[in-house]
Amino acid sequence: MVNFLDFEVDKLTRSIENAVTGDSFQTEVTYLTKTDLKHTLKKSGWLFDPKKEVKHDDREVYKLTIQNNQDIIQGLMSLKIEDDHIYLHLIESAPFNKGKGKIYLGVPGNLVAFACRLSFQKGYNGFISFHSKTKLIEHYEKTLGAYHFGGHLMIIETNAARLLVEKYFKI
Repeated sequence: MVNFLDFEVDKLTRSIENAVTGDSFQTEVTYLTKTDLKHTLKKSGWLFDPKKEVKHDDREVYKLTIQNNQDIIQGLMSLKIEDDHIYLHLIESAPFNKGKGKIYLGVPGNLVAFACRLSFQKGYNGFISFHSKTKLIEHYEKTLGAYHFGGHLMIIETNAARLLVEKYFKI
C-alpha cells in the first residue's frame, strides 16, 4: 500500500527551533521503542499509527526527540531500506508541532535529513524516495530540493540530500 505523504516543511533549521523564542535545541533520532507506543496514540492527536508500522518486518520506525529528553517525541518516521535507496512510508510531527500554535519548527526537515544521512551511510549516495500528495509536490521541490519523478513519486538525489544532511548534522 502506498502512503501519500503530506508533511509540511515549515522551516529548515539546524536542529529544531522554538517557534516563539527562536531558541535552538539539538535533537536525536532513535528507534521507536515499545514503551514509546503509549505516547503516540490517536487519542493524543497522532495520525500515524506506529503500532501498525512496527509490525512490518521490512520497516524501521524512528522517533525524533530533543537531546537528553527522550520522553517527549517531537516527530515520527517509518522507512524501508530498499536495495539502492531509502523509501519514506510516513513522517509526522507531534500534534503539538502542527498548525499555528506549534511549539517547534524544523521537525519534518530534521527527519528527512536523517533519512538522507542513513542513505549515505548505506552507500546509496543520499537517495531517498516517497510518494507525495499532489498539492505538496511543488512544496517538496522548493523546500527539500526533491525531484518530481512522475505521478506522485518524489526523489531526493545526492546534492539535495547532502545539503539537508549538512544543515542538520555535524559532519
